This record gives sequence, structure tokens and C-alpha cells, in this order.
Amino acid sequence: MKATEKVTDEDTIKIFCPRLVLIKNEPGLQWLIGSPFFPPFTIISTLKSIHTSSSSSFPDFIKESDDLRTLLIKGLDVIGALVAGGSSSDDGEKNAREAIGWARKLREFVIGGGGENLENRELIGAVAGLSGGDVKFFVERNGNVTAFDSVVYEENQENFVWERGCLFRCNLPIKMPVYFPVKNEADAEKMYLRAAEAVASSFKDPLATYMVERLSKDISSVPQPVIIRGVDLDFNTDLTNIKLVDDKAAQDSDAKKLTCAHFCLKSKSSPGLISVENADVIQVSVLFNSSGKSPKSSAPLAEYFPALEEARLFFVNFELEVLCYVAKDLLLMSAISKLIVPALVDQFNSMKKAVLPKLLVQHPQLCSYHFNPPGLLHPITVIYELNYGETELKQVEVRRSLHTRLGLPFDRPLLRIANALDFSMMKDGSGNSSKRKGPSLLKDVHIGIPSSGVSGGVVSLVQGSYEYHHYLQDGFDDSGWGCAYRSLQTIISWFRLQHYTSIDVPSHREIQQALVEIGDKDPSFIGSREWIGAIELSFVLDKLLGVSCKIINVRSGAELPEKCRELALHFENQGTPIMIGGGVLAYTLLGVDYNEVSGDCAFLILDPHYTGNDDHKKIVNGGWCGWKKAVDSKGRNFFLHDKFYNLLLPQRPSMV
Repeated sequence: MKATEKVTDEDTIKIFCPRLVLIKNEPGLQWLIGSPFFPPFTIISTLKSIHTSSSSSFPDFIKESDDLRTLLIKGLDVIGALVAGGSSSDDGEKNAREAIGWARKLREFVIGGGGENLENRELIGAVAGLSGGDVKFFVERNGNVTAFDSVVYEENQENFVWERGCLFRCNLPIKMPVYFPVKNEADAEKMYLRAAEAVASSFKDPLATYMVERLSKDISSVPQPVIIRGVDLDFNTDLTNIKLVDDKAAQDSDAKKLTCAHFCLKSKSSPGLISVENADVIQVSVLFNSSGKSPKSSAPLAEYFPALEEARLFFVNFELEVLCYVAKDLLLMSAISKLIVPALVDQFNSMKKAVLPKLLVQHPQLCSYHFNPPGLLHPITVIYELNYGETELKQVEVRRSLHTRLGLPFDRPLLRIANALDFSMMKDGSGNSSKRKGPSLLKDVHIGIPSSGVSGGVVSLVQGSYEYHHYLQDGFDDSGWGCAYRSLQTIISWFRLQHYTSIDVPSHREIQQALVEIGDKDPSFIGSREWIGAIELSFVLDKLLGVSCKIINVRSGAELPEKCRELALHFENQGTPIMIGGGVLAYTLLGVDYNEVSGDCAFLILDPHYTGNDDHKKIVNGGWCGWKKAVDSKGRNFFLHDKFYNLLLPQRPSMV
């Protein structure tokens, strides 16, 4: 490209994914993900190729396409491939051309006979060396591969995706009857596939009706549902050939002219709310009506087809739930015909294929879940077989494979059922929801508090969310003796909110019961007001959660600043809250601010001795959550010099 030429969107590769190369210093192939609703050559995520052909180093396109057809929600697609590995002496253009060829072939398998002209689609090929440096990009146009020098790594990534798009959701339970001759079980597979084919074709039935409505808690501000009939839908035109409509068309009362913006909020209350969890969600319900108007009245007619031999009837249940990413300026009718219906067909076919090997035994209980793991700007869909428990090896291996594809760490659960997006709890504008019994507690109290005052320090904080447990909560008076119990409750809430466990946060009595059960305390301990310390907390975490702990002992509060480097490493590597116990007091430590050169440091303390109501401003202004220096500006010691301290450092379980 000449310097004098004007650079346009079609001449620029825009990268919105936070991490373009997921696996550092490891050769491999990654699929580049974009959307037909974005400018050409816009990359919003990458997925690692994990299946290789047994006869060559090429990708196994059948397995890859089966995975991506489920994983990628409709409205997103493969727009290229990146090859990581090799050296600077390798032929970049040759490698890029090969990557483009693989991406094109994968699209053929994923899309199938979808009508898209795959040969004319412009795709990206990228090459990255293991020794670092910039990724080199190439684009294939009309059979010619050209290097692209104009590459922009964009900011405001979530804004880009969710200001122009929304989510369509459709859940559809299906109870499919299958008949087959008792004396010829071999015909069962044929009859099953025939019944499944009839179900798949029914999604495009002209008599099908689709009700579209906004999924929202605030009924007063939601537009009325819109009815769209199957007879009016066009299933032939390719999505890439459909033009978006100006938002003004959304004001039209004709359902055929309404865009998706009709059901979307015109503005967000704050920039911080632009994310997957707070995207506009539009619900589509599929209704099947086989009756129709008749010019003259007639009696109902029933037809009887006798079986030629003894037959058996069984039902196969499918619970379909699909998500689609849709441009707000797309017509509602196009969103249903080009995204929702194909998504239902693809998910049904995936489940049909999984059921087939176990047709005449126990049918696998399949259920789809949607996740938004860290680092991804869009949700993904996963189908889990619920016949297996989440801790069974088969399910663990499925999740481990997904972590590999998505470049997720292997020491934390990010794709368990508890991590799934929950659309059944219709959120308000703040996105708040809680499954805790009783009144909800304050979470992440430290966010937004004043700085520590440490000059040139490095802040290391707890990773993830926690609840603030303190004296007198839940109508229980533990003032004067329950601070360590409350610190333990905060720690367990962290493990709950990070989905390492699904147990409820234990009460004081349940904590005492656990210590009696392991033999650490006598039965008389239950119901008492006896203190507990770091050692007892470690016993309870091991008993209830299977979590191991590291304990640091210091002889005096004056020695605590010497442990700041070790505490900073804990927050960076483990990220769990720490309990500090000294004398008769216990605190929860949420972070440290440490200047390694000067030795100046501060401790982010969450104080369980607070007895007021859950008013965030009151808690912060009162110093119940804030930075504490070992010695404050008035020379007062926060940690007592004549007391020893034990620090309990819970270790993050290595699990997926």
C-alpha cells in the first residue's frame, strides 16, 4: 500500500481481542473470529485449534467444525487463521496462504450448504514467531495474498461489540416420539433419524410462529411482543447479502419492518455497564400451530395408520437453548431466519448425533449452557452431558479441552455450570442478582476506596469477588467473640463466588460442628462463644471445601511489614483473602501496597468488628474497609507489638 493512499476500514485490520496469541512460546494454529456485522477484517477473539488429523499435521476439520458449530454463537464466524511458530527465516506469505486455506476449508465444514460464496470471501492469514515480535498479517483477495501493514489494536473493546449489537435467546424443549419394530431393533436408528429430520424441517415450517419480546425485569418500559410468521421468512438469502436498516425503521409498527433496535435500550446508564452480562437480551419463543382458517365449518378428522407388526414407542427429550449475536440495525425477520432458526437446527443436530450411539440404552441428558469467560468479548455455548457429575473424569476432560481451546488457566473453574450466564433471573439495569438465601450482602467493599498513601508502591489485591461478613449479621449477636468466624465466612464466600464450591456459607454453629466432627473440639464446643484462630480456620476449610492453607507465624505485629513481599506474591498467584489473627482480634486482608525499594507498605483491611447496617459509604468512611499502615501518621501501631500473629493463606485449588 502506498503512503499516499487513503486508508479505509477495508484496508485496516482491527483487533479487539485482549490477547491475540493465546499460548505464548508454543506452536499451533488459532482461528480468528469476527462477525458479518463488523467492518471487514475485524478480529474480536481467537480460538485455538486442538484437533489434528491422524495422518498429517493438518487440522481435523470434521472435529474442529463440530466443536465450533456448537461453541460459536450465530452472528460470529471464522474470518481467518493465525499460525504461531517457526522462525524469522520462514516464508511468511506461504504460511499465511496455508492458514487462509485452512480457514476457508473450516468455513466449508461449519457452514455446509448455507449458500455462501466461500470462494469470494476475503480471509485473513496471520503468522507469529515464537521469539516474539509483531504478528504479520496477510489478506487473500480474488486469489491474491497481500501483506497488510495497517493493523490497529483497538480500545473500548466491549463498547464496540455491545453498542452495535444485542443477544437473541431462544429455548425450545422437544419431546420426540420414535416408533420401531420390536422384532427388528436395527430399524430403530433409521426411524430415529427420520423422526429427527422431520423435527429439524419443522423449524422452517410456514405455519410456525415466532414471538419476539425483550427479556427484562422492568415491564413498564418494555415494548409489546411482536409476532412474526414463518410464511413471511426468507431462508434462502445469505446473511452477508442482507443490508442493515437505519434505526429509524424501528419506529415502524409493521413487524416486517421492525429492526432489533426496537427492543434495545436507547442508552446505558453508565459506561461500566457495557458488557455481555448487561447486553440487551431479546427472547424468541417458537410456537407451532397446525390448524388454519377454513371457509366452511367441518368436524375434526382423525386418521388411523395401523402398524404392520408389533412396534415399540419411546421418547427422546431435547432441551434446546441458543444464543445469537445480532446487529441492532438488522430486521427482526432476518434475525430469526438467518440466525435463530439455523442455530436451533445446528444445536438439534449436535444433540441428535450425541444421542445416536446410546439410542436403545440410557439416553444422554444433554443441556446447553452459555458462558462469558474472562478475556472473551462474546459468550460461547457448551453442551454438557448431565449423566456425569461435574467432578467425574469425563466432564473434567471436556472442560480441560475447552480451557485449552480458549486459552484459559487450568487452576480455576471458569466453565462449570455455576459459571453459566443465567437468563432466567431477569436483571435490572444494574445487572444485580443474588442467589443467597435471606438479604444480600455487600460485595467487593474495597472497590473505590481512597489510595493507601504509599509512594511508588505496587498494589496486589484479592482476585475476584467476596461478601462482607461482620458482627451482628443475620440477626446473630457474636459481638466480642465472632470476628474469626466472620473472616472465615468472607473467605468461604470468595470460594463460592469463584465457583470452587456450591455449599452455603456456614453459620457459626456449623463451623463449630465441623471442628467437633474432625475431633478438634469436644461436643460442648457447639453453641459456645469460644474464639477460634487461624489453625481452626484451616481445619474447617479443609473439611468443608477440601482447601489447603499456608500459615505464616510472626512473633510480633512489628514484624508484619517484613512479610509484605510474601503477601504480595500470594495475592498475585493465589488471589484469595487472608485471615490475620493476633491476640483477641481477627481481620481479613484483601491486599497490600508495597514499595520494594523504600520498604514502605500498607495493608488493605476488611474489619469484621463492624456492627452497623450494610451502608457502603458508612463502612468506608468509618475505616472498616481501608488501607492501614503498620504505624499511622500519629505514630499509632495498627498491629500490636506485644502480640504474636498468625496469617492464614488459603491456596487456590488447581481444578477446572
